[in-house]
Amino acid sequence: MSSVIFLLLALAFTMFRRKSNSQSHQESDELQHEHKVNELKDALGPLSGRSLQYCTDACLKRYLEARNWNVDKSKKMMEETLRWRSAYKPEEIRWPEVAIEGETGKVYRANFHDRHGRTVLILRPGMQNTTSLDNQIRHLVYLIENAILNLPEGQEQMAWLIDFTGWSLSTNVPIKSARDSINILQNHYPERLAIAFLYSPPRIFEAFWKVVKYFLDAKTFQKVKFVYPKNKDSVELMRSYFDVDNLPAEFGGKATLQYDHEEFSRQMVQDDVKAAKLWGFDKPQSNGCGAAEVSPEPEYLAPPLNSNKIKDDFETHSIFTKALIKEHKYETSADFLRTHMEKSKIYDKDPRSDGNSAAQPPYK
Repeated sequence: MSSVIFLLLALAFTMFRRKSNSQSHQESDELQHEHKVNELKDALGPLSGRSLQYCTDACLKRYLEARNWNVDKSKKMMEETLRWRSAYKPEEIRWPEVAIEGETGKVYRANFHDRHGRTVLILRPGMQNTTSLDNQIRHLVYLIENAILNLPEGQEQMAWLIDFTGWSLSTNVPIKSARDSINILQNHYPERLAIAFLYSPPRIFEAFWKVVKYFLDAKTFQKVKFVYPKNKDSVELMRSYFDVDNLPAEFGGKATLQYDHEEFSRQMVQDDVKAAKLWGFDKPQSNGCGAAEVSPEPEYLAPPLNSNKIKDDFETHSIFTKALIKEHKYETSADFLRTHMEKSKIYDKDPRSDGNSAAQPPYK
C-alpha cells in the first residue's frame, strides 16, 4: 500500500515539475520577446504622427515574428512598410472610391467569424467585374484594413475563404496583380493572415498556382490550404476553423451566402467614420500653440474633385441610396458625396477602364 502511495506522490511531483518548467519556459520566452520589442524600438529611433500610432508593441511583435525575431531584418521590413504606408496611405482609402470594385461581391467581409473570433474575408475571383489592376489592389487593401478595424479585442489575425465558383482563365487575376497582392499582404501586413482556405479550385487552377506559390514566403505558404469536398481530411480541417452552421453552402456549410451591395456599402460608410476617428482625421489641426499633436490632413494622390462629375456619378451609382442620404441627413445626394469625399480620393477615370489610376501602385 505504501509503495502505491509513493508512486502516486512521485507521479504528482513529476507532473508538477513539468508544469513548472513549462511555465518557466513560457515566461522566459515572453521576457525575451519583450526585450526584442524594445531592441526594435531603439533601432527604429524616434517616430511621430501616424508612424508612431502604427508601431504599437503588438505591431512590432508581428514584424519580429515574421522575421523569426531577427531585429535587423524586422527593422528593415518595418521601415519598408512605413515608407509604403506614407506613399500609399491605406488608412485614407474610403469606400466610395472603391465601391465599384465591390459591386459583385468579389471580395467582402463576412458577417460571421471563425471559431477563434477572427474576421473573415470572402474572396470570389470568378466574380471579377473590372479591369484596372491598380484599383483592384486598392479595393483589397481597403478590405484588409477594414478587416483589421473590425477584429475583436485580443485577436490580431483574419481568415480568408476563397470560392472558385465561376472561375476561369478569362476571370483569372494576372500574375503581376497576384504577385503585388501577395507582396502587400506578406510584407506590409505580416502575421495578419491566420489561414486561407481555397475551396474546390478547378484543375486548370493548378497551372496558375505553380507560378504563384513561388511568390509566397514559407510562413504564408503554410497558411494556404486546399479543400476538396471529396477529401475528408481537408474538409475536417476547414470545419475545425469554422462552425458548419455559419459556413456558407459554397464552402460546404449550411448557411446561405448572400451579398447585398447596398447593405454592405452602408456598413462600410459607417466603418469609414470609425476609421477616421481611429486615425485622428476627425480632429482639428494644431494651431502651433502647444496643442497636442494630431494626424495631419491627408495628402491626396487623386486629382482635384470635379463637382459636376461627383453629382453625375453619385446620382447614377446604386450604392448611395436615398436611405443612405436620409441616414446622414443631407438634403441632396451631391451634398452627401461632396462632404464625405473631401477626406477621400476620387478617380477621374472609371475603374472599369484600362489605364492608370490616380493613385501610384505600391510596386512597379
